[in-house]
Amino acid sequence: MTARRAGIVVASLGLALGLGACTSFYEIPIETPIQPKLDVSAFRRVLVIGFIAGGTEDVDANLETVRLLRSQLRAKSSLAVIETDPLPLEKIAAENAGPAAQPAADAGSNADAAADKPIRTPKDLERYEHIFADAAYWKKLGEEYQEPLIVTGTVLFTPQQRSGMVERTQQVQDAYGRSHVIPVRTYMERKGFVLSPKFIFIDGRTGTTLYSETFREEILYNAQQNTPALSSYFELMDRLVPSFLSTLSTQKIRGTRVLLK
Repeated sequence: MTARRAGIVVASLGLALGLGACTSFYEIPIETPIQPKLDVSAFRRVLVIGFIAGGTEDVDANLETVRLLRSQLRAKSSLAVIETDPLPLEKIAAENAGPAAQPAADAGSNADAAADKPIRTPKDLERYEHIFADAAYWKKLGEEYQEPLIVTGTVLFTPQQRSGMVERTQQVQDAYGRSHVIPVRTYMERKGFVLSPKFIFIDGRTGTTLYSETFREEILYNAQQNTPALSSYFELMDRLVPSFLSTLSTQKIRGTRVLLK
């Protein structure tokens, strides 16, 4: 044990002397590649066709999500992005879910009425999600666009309010005039938004689902802060876009490494 301790002391002393001999250090940027979750080598085109969306009427989550994902794919994916109008998937799903015994004359009006019901909660999404399992529908759609990789899913962007004790920092001065930062717990009312998208990737050749992933991000502000809903939406999507892109293509995590000289 004595010899072992002596060895540790010598090693520590050598490390200290080595660090002391270093006159400077510098940072080297490094990039770590992350392999994609989905093999898309069989596809040359990608179709972000639309989302079943709801939560708040202040933001058209379907349209904004389609625009944002297409923009990101054009910039950071090797797949050619197909430009077309987003589909009204709520109405399409309502039409496809009509009872078999329903008269044809009433089917369209009932589908319109179902699609007009606001989507506010995850429970509301359930009446439409059967559309994603309709392989025949997606295969037919894929044939119209030369069998691309189809991106669809659901997006729920809902306002939230929360109140309770929040820990924050406060700067104080002691008896000698020295400043200190201390944690302080205070009651606060806050408001913000929750973004819950589900991205579904469908093979346009067969209509089958290849992969799906669900996310949830939230943001809260002081109750007196007036932040537009659209600004909050983009702030939350910024957190999710890297995970979305990593599904389709190799992404790189950037960092630094410190070297001593």
